[in-house]
Amino acid sequence: MSLTASLDASSVTVAPGEETALPLQILNSGRTVEEYRFEVVGACAAWSAVEPAVLSLYPGDSGTVSLVLRPPRDATVLAGGTTFGIRVMPTGDQGDTVVPEGRVTVLPFTETTAELVPRSSNGSRSGRHQFAVDNRGNTPVTVRLGAQPGTEQARVVFAASELRIEPGHAEFAKLRVRPAKRMWRGTPVTHAFQVFAAPQPPEGEEPPAPVLVDGSYQQEPILPRWLPRALITAALLLLVLVGLWYALLRPAVKSAAREAVTPEAVRSAAAAGKSKAPEEGGQGGAGSGGGDSAGAGTGTGGGSAGPTASPGPSAPGGTGGGDAAAGAPTSAQARVRDAVGGGPNTGTALEVPAGHTFQLTDIVVQNPQGDAGTVTVTAGEDTRVLTLGLENFRDSDYHFVTPILVPAGGKVTMTIDCRRVGKPVGAPAPSRCSSSMFLGGTMRPDTAG
Repeated sequence: MSLTASLDASSVTVAPGEETALPLQILNSGRTVEEYRFEVVGACAAWSAVEPAVLSLYPGDSGTVSLVLRPPRDATVLAGGTTFGIRVMPTGDQGDTVVPEGRVTVLPFTETTAELVPRSSNGSRSGRHQFAVDNRGNTPVTVRLGAQPGTEQARVVFAASELRIEPGHAEFAKLRVRPAKRMWRGTPVTHAFQVFAAPQPPEGEEPPAPVLVDGSYQQEPILPRWLPRALITAALLLLVLVGLWYALLRPAVKSAAREAVTPEAVRSAAAAGKSKAPEEGGQGGAGSGGGDSAGAGTGTGGGSAGPTASPGPSAPGGTGGGDAAAGAPTSAQARVRDAVGGGPNTGTALEVPAGHTFQLTDIVVQNPQGDAGTVTVTAGEDTRVLTLGLENFRDSDYHFVTPILVPAGGKVTMTIDCRRVGKPVGAPAPSRCSSSMFLGGTMRPDTAG
């Protein structure tokens, strides 16, 4: 081998946002003039370079190049150590390539920002905000949350006292601003407050300055300002309606009642009363006036009333014959997962029991991951209700005016044929497609013919 390359130090420490150089010695032990090119390999290659990029040496000569490390001051370069290599490639003899290796350690730094969303709120009992804290450093950080002591008329309450934030991520903390006293009436009052996010440094390091954010909460009265006017207006309207009743409507009603009581109406009522009166001594009268038989001799001796009529038969179907029992509202759901490249997968949401018929009226299909493929909903043996492309929707619902009937023993199923797995925002990439279905309808019992 006619090439020798070595680093002056096997490890180096760099600070984000700064530049560090590490010398590399090159020796041409061959017999010809050789030109060497350099390539950095490893995680630091994106922010490293060899200067100069090309070096020419005569036989027996040596030269020096520098590995320049420039890690950016942002969350893309995480704190910690990683190995690297410098590939030294002779132009003439590619097989004589050497790769000296080393280790670079990136120092940690902490940088946080915060924002209050919304900056101002209003309400009669409390105001709600979200405190967004962003970790722009290259190491995880634990942030303590709190509020600066200010006005005593309102206090700030956090849902969580601390947040742990990974590099390049943001976390949200909910908070409420509650007034010290309730205000039933009056002019709205504005309360200013200040919240902070204090990063917790490692042991032995000086803590950085906390991030302060200003906010405000406007306390509104519990009783709205328009309520007294509305009550007065309602009372006046009620008085007007009562006055109209006594002044106009009530006299008109009395007059109409008097006009309705006429002599003709009195005679009609009397005639109707006579027609409804019972016939007194109906059978005895007929005996005394129509024949000479024993009616006269026994008229005072114990002649009782006529024979009592027996009750007639009741009307058929008087106690039964109502409608069949109403069906019970029924809902079900199914979730199906399918991998790319395999056959479709099917899941059953509902199987109709014996002696019943299911009336399908509502279907909701969800594709939360944003997968691509085909979803098919089938009711019964061969009724294909829906065939949809997964890439065309995330949530889709369908309602049928005319229910889809699924007989006893029939099933409502969902089949997925996955072509591409979706990538949810802010979540790990899933390995399989996943969709779900929710259905609703009525389960009715079959009635005998």
